[in-house]
Amino acid sequence: MSVRGVRFDVDAVVLDIEGTTSATGFVVDVLYPYSRSRFAALLTERGDEPEVARAVGQVRELIGVPDADAVHVEKTLNAWLDEDRKATPLKTLQGIVWSEGFARGDLVSHFYDDVVPALRAWHAADVRLYVYSSGSVAAQRAWFANSPEGDLTSMVSGLYDTENAGPKQEPESYRRIAESAGIAGDRLLFLSDRPGELDAARAAGWFAVGIRRPGEPYYEQGVGDHAQAGTFDEISISTPGSST
Repeated sequence: MSVRGVRFDVDAVVLDIEGTTSATGFVVDVLYPYSRSRFAALLTERGDEPEVARAVGQVRELIGVPDADAVHVEKTLNAWLDEDRKATPLKTLQGIVWSEGFARGDLVSHFYDDVVPALRAWHAADVRLYVYSSGSVAAQRAWFANSPEGDLTSMVSGLYDTENAGPKQEPESYRRIAESAGIAGDRLLFLSDRPGELDAARAAGWFAVGIRRPGEPYYEQGVGDHAQAGTFDEISISTPGSST
């Protein structure tokens, strides 16, 4: 079902990143190799830093090897990268590496051409914008701060990941976000390319629209019985006292 002709009366839009605002290929082909090349130095030179140490402890717990050394942890991280596993400590350590890469100017994030104009229009109409991605909050912040069109973080009201919200295919995670944002579920719209995530958001009482972009991993699978859009400019949103 297309979203054309449908108007969503909501107060906020919650955005997935990979496959939705941005190309999965950029993450896999650019960001993954960048983090892979820097994990060893991060683990050996900065292993005592609290955030790194906490993530390493989580890796050890997940693999059941409490005394795993830096080499073992690095091999595990790289194996998880190969599997595209959404493990929280992997995303935490990637976020640290990517944030520094963005800060150094090594990296610039990717957004589909239709995304930033839509976000600006929604933000101008007082629609609040949030991000919910499997990538860490640190990675999300760096992503939006270092776009080809400059720093977009002023438009974003909050960032959620699998650590502060929970797994993306569980309805409770979406209830947690709604409570944190102070917005009723039936005033929230979630945009994602993954049907399991859309199902979970709907189960939590949210509106959900599947984004289907040619070339993305979930394009052929489709978005089940959810409303779908090929670009953000197909989505119409209205809020009390405004229309976009």
